[in-house]
Amino acid sequence: MRLATWNVNSLNARLPRVQEWLELANPDVLCMQETKMTDAAFCGDAFEELGYEWAHHGQGRWNGVAVLSKVGLQNPQPGFSDGATPDPDARILWATCGGIRVASAYIPNGRELNHEHYRYKLSWLARLRAHLEANASPDDPVVVAGDFNVAPLDKDVWDVGAFEGLTHVSQPEREALQAVLDWGLVDVFRQRWPQDNLFTFWDYQAGRFHKRQGMRIDMVMATAPLAQTATTALMDRNARKGKKPSDHAPVLVDFALENAVEASSGYS
Repeated sequence: MRLATWNVNSLNARLPRVQEWLELANPDVLCMQETKMTDAAFCGDAFEELGYEWAHHGQGRWNGVAVLSKVGLQNPQPGFSDGATPDPDARILWATCGGIRVASAYIPNGRELNHEHYRYKLSWLARLRAHLEANASPDDPVVVAGDFNVAPLDKDVWDVGAFEGLTHVSQPEREALQAVLDWGLVDVFRQRWPQDNLFTFWDYQAGRFHKRQGMRIDMVMATAPLAQTATTALMDRNARKGKKPSDHAPVLVDFALENAVEASSGYS
């Protein structure tokens, strides 16, 4: 199975590019973030023409997550099943695809360290960990993929000094993300590629992309038994080029699934 994640930064603006990329990369599953569409407006027909089933959780002007699948799509579930007040934002969507429980996740930005949105970001990551604890086992085939809005390590930003006092690199954010990983997830891309200067996001301003001044904040995180089957992990920097690109690049992982899917019996 080829699974990919991509913050498309508005499907209204980017649909032709997404369609073109799907035909080129041919992922079995694509997790999208920042669709910026309502469920009623979601362009499902365009993806069905390419052979994908789909599920979407969106609000319109902001946020919005989707899962596309060529290997089946069962039990779609938006948000968290923790019995607490529903998340006010459309930021996570779960679905079972080809025997894997997949989440397309768009973690809050945080805005500023003293901002209420930063506290929301930390609590959101804690809810993600709690949801995993309540609904799955680290032995199950589970993937949480998306825009995490956290650079886990200093080498995941072009210049850590440029981010001093800002979000995305603060210790509480990194600890909250690490707590999610510690449940039993593996950052598959980083597992295969430990090098510096491998980014997935470049701001539109100041020519960041051409200056290679980016961040690695988009990730595919898989439970260890599934991560061990990964044969390829890459970031498609070419998708950030050309006319009207998203400011994020897709991340792709190929899994060899024979053993992993066997462990999924009974899990939905």
